[in-house]
Amino acid sequence: MLTPDKIRNIAIIAHVDHGKTTLLDGLLKQSHTFRDNAQEMSETLIMDSGDQERERGITITAKTTAIKYNDYKINIIDTPGHADFSGEVERTLRMADGVLLIVDAAEGPMPQTKFVLSKALELGLKPIVIINKIDKPARRIDEVKDEISDLFLELATTDDQLDYPIYYAIAREGKAWAEMPSNVTADANLTPIFDAIISEIPAPKVDPNGAFQMQVTSLQYDSFLGKYAVGRIERGTAKSGMAVTLLDENNANKNFKIDKLFTYQGLNRQEIIEDVAGDIVAVTGINDAKIGDTITDPSDPTPLPRIEIEKPTISVYLGPNTSPFKGREGEFNTSRQIADRLQRELETNVALQVEPQGIGFKVSGRGELHLSVLIEAMRREGYEFEVGRPQVVLKEENGQKLEPVEELMIEVGPEFMGAVSMELGSRHAEMLSQTTTAQGQIRMTYRITSRALIGLHNILLTATKGTVIMSSLPAGYEPLGAPLMGLRNGVLIAAETGTSTAFALANAEARGTLYIGPGVEVYAGEIIGLNHRKDDLEINVCKGKQLTNMRSKSSDGAIQLTPYTKMSLEQCLDFIEDDELLEVTPKNLRLRKAELDPIKRKRQKRALQQQ
Repeated sequence: MLTPDKIRNIAIIAHVDHGKTTLLDGLLKQSHTFRDNAQEMSETLIMDSGDQERERGITITAKTTAIKYNDYKINIIDTPGHADFSGEVERTLRMADGVLLIVDAAEGPMPQTKFVLSKALELGLKPIVIINKIDKPARRIDEVKDEISDLFLELATTDDQLDYPIYYAIAREGKAWAEMPSNVTADANLTPIFDAIISEIPAPKVDPNGAFQMQVTSLQYDSFLGKYAVGRIERGTAKSGMAVTLLDENNANKNFKIDKLFTYQGLNRQEIIEDVAGDIVAVTGINDAKIGDTITDPSDPTPLPRIEIEKPTISVYLGPNTSPFKGREGEFNTSRQIADRLQRELETNVALQVEPQGIGFKVSGRGELHLSVLIEAMRREGYEFEVGRPQVVLKEENGQKLEPVEELMIEVGPEFMGAVSMELGSRHAEMLSQTTTAQGQIRMTYRITSRALIGLHNILLTATKGTVIMSSLPAGYEPLGAPLMGLRNGVLIAAETGTSTAFALANAEARGTLYIGPGVEVYAGEIIGLNHRKDDLEINVCKGKQLTNMRSKSSDGAIQLTPYTKMSLEQCLDFIEDDELLEVTPKNLRLRKAELDPIKRKRQKRALQQQ
């Protein structure tokens, strides 16, 4: 039978796109977790199973897998690398005893590297550093090792955390070495990493002989058995059919019975009869379980410390659709249906907060990406709703309002440095450092408020012809600063409800950048483009050509329109101002003014100007 000393629990942490999910692919394949002819052997990014994860190329939710190596069981947690999903990192790292920190051999430690490593060291986890992509022509191994050393000096909480092993890898090819190889094309495999996990990562510090105790760190669902409570057994033995007590956030006792007990093997859950302390398991039958709750033996109902999650920094209004087209494209569009969906999300998305606001809700998360992933998921499930402009979440301390600030890293070509500096200057950002990378790119680090970050990505993408690389991480709070001046031009607004025509759009595109093409249904008050000037402009995009004996309606076909700009969900969220909304349906994203009536809209504007 498995014993705690034969278990290793590790998390793989890294900055976005440094290769952690790719390395995990190699570990799964080389541990013979799959048959040689299994489909997974020819796949990549095996653990990124969600549609949005594959489309965006990032890990969104932490996932658990397990492999066998010799007579050891290695539980591996694949964590997100983006700070917006830090709630996933903070809760799942509690199941681990060590981490594999993956760092790109050319880029070195990046903002998210710092973030995830700080969380791991705070929990006292043993790190193993893996410098990945050592086959890159722009690799700079010695400099990266120095940068990693500086990062550990900054973040370590104990002296022994400064003593960490370094390995070298090409995760894409499934190769790793304990020393930097002279020939990266030589035959190799991931055996050095497997051996390092066994020798460097400690066995779980648990009590195998006490009364059963585990903390719920994740929840999963299926339509057959319902809710699975996932966590590491901290004490005793878990058995299928045993009576247990659930302790919630108020330590209130509820009695349940473990219906079925599962452990992880590869990508699957495997049903077992019992399991020992130190292993990661999933149990069913405890329907009231929430993340952070403790499941114990009734004879010793002792709660484990609750999981502390950092507070949200960005919020949006999310409510039922109020446009003239409401109910036409979505299956679920009432306030109650939206409330039920958000309540389900709260059970697993621990960094999210939801509060009632009018007929809708104030939804708060760790960043725009965190919220946009939820919005896109609801959209794909058939929900129809409207979303307001992202706002920062302020906190009050000693009677003073504080706003979140972030450390922003930007990498651009030298030719765009002036445009980037000017834009960040207008947003009151403070430059902390500036370096030139081995590839000749300029890497700048700024301290900037989360408020000033809203809408920045879109503007810099345009200013740098799509070449900018941006990432940020939370850097605390500071007193609320002065309001930012208008950073965007006015918009082109549809003056009438109807179907857009090529003739009308040809006239409109002289006034600005269009966001719709011909033959599109629009309503009065919908935003159809960005004006070249600072003021909003109402324009009729449904007007047809007047017919005379010299002209025919068919001559509209000769009109040549500039291709319109189609914006993504994140770009739409970045675009809207305080008096605007984003209408989200399964089929369309529509920008609109919050007040559709032009007369009322002008009155509101005058009232604001008089204030």
